[in-house]
Amino acid sequence: MSEIKPFAVDWDAGEVEAMLRRIGDYPWPIEPEGTGDWTYGCDGTYLRDLCAHWTDRYDWRAAVAELNRFPQFTARVEDFDLHFVHVVGEAGGKRPLILTHGWPGSHYEFWGVIEKLAFPSRFGGDPADAFDLVVPSLPGYGFSSKPARPIGQRATARLFDTLMTEVLGYPSYLAQGGDWGAYVTSWIGHDHGAHARAIHLNMLAFRPHGGVQGEDEKAWAAKGAVAQNAKGAYANLQMTKPQSLAWLGAGNPVGQAAWIAERFHDWSDLGVKSMDEVHPKDALLTNIMLYVMTGSFTTAAWYYRGLVDEGVRALGEGERCETPTAFANFPAEFISAPPRTLAERAYNVSRWTDMPRGGHFAAMEEPDLFIDDVRAWARET
Repeated sequence: MSEIKPFAVDWDAGEVEAMLRRIGDYPWPIEPEGTGDWTYGCDGTYLRDLCAHWTDRYDWRAAVAELNRFPQFTARVEDFDLHFVHVVGEAGGKRPLILTHGWPGSHYEFWGVIEKLAFPSRFGGDPADAFDLVVPSLPGYGFSSKPARPIGQRATARLFDTLMTEVLGYPSYLAQGGDWGAYVTSWIGHDHGAHARAIHLNMLAFRPHGGVQGEDEKAWAAKGAVAQNAKGAYANLQMTKPQSLAWLGAGNPVGQAAWIAERFHDWSDLGVKSMDEVHPKDALLTNIMLYVMTGSFTTAAWYYRGLVDEGVRALGEGERCETPTAFANFPAEFISAPPRTLAERAYNVSRWTDMPRGGHFAAMEEPDLFIDDVRAWARET
């Protein structure tokens, strides 16, 4: 079994100060006249405010302390040193749950739900709802080691199953994920159902063999194509020529922040709340720092190409994820939920919850809704 090593975040003050100087010295480009919004990309007014907060008010040492709030470790699995948070809650080893993040998020996405999921009685909840939590960083993200070339989501599922069963010794477990975490979790359910008792998704990753069927599914696909055309340029670039983005982003914290912040703006539920209310600048900057300070902006973008290189874009004929699958449908999700008829051809759907609000970053945007649904799902497994 791989040795489990304790880990702590420790950013060098000199490196942080050099990064902050680069932000202060950034040569701001010209902007289209009369826009003042997010039409052409990250809004310039917002980005300037974010960078001013970064250099003048963001307490990076407090952020490091916050990132060290929960026990975290590294372990060698195949060719990777996987970084993961491991919180043994009131479940005492009996209800392990792995939470998998996506892009441009990080393991920090789950910071607002970890304690309530692990120790519900501290918040007036039922100890029977407690989990042991494992929150890994995807390969090439944050504090996990970087691949020599793009790695895909099915391979990641294998790594994470090994982490749960062979490294941490859980004979069976539950799994949850959104964004790339939804792909990884779907492959965990598909390939490792002997260990994963059930999975919970807040984005549906798999598409069934044969494509869309019926008018409802065709209408959904057409709507999705419009959304992808309007806001999917980032994905086309990262799936085809991710290194082109790497050349632009390297050593450029402002550029990296703009690329990441735009996704948080476009994919979140801002119907009744502002960007700062949904994603306070301190929290957003801590997530951005996990890219900037670890040099993982490049390899995180590679992860899109990993989907292409694995060569699996749809399930085979007669194939689906047979592990019981719960789906939390947040209404402002960028990749809107397909009709249930399509989902059930790709998954063994055991639970479907239509949420009243929230978007792509479910655990960050609506932590209580996320917690309630995860608890309810786990009671049913």
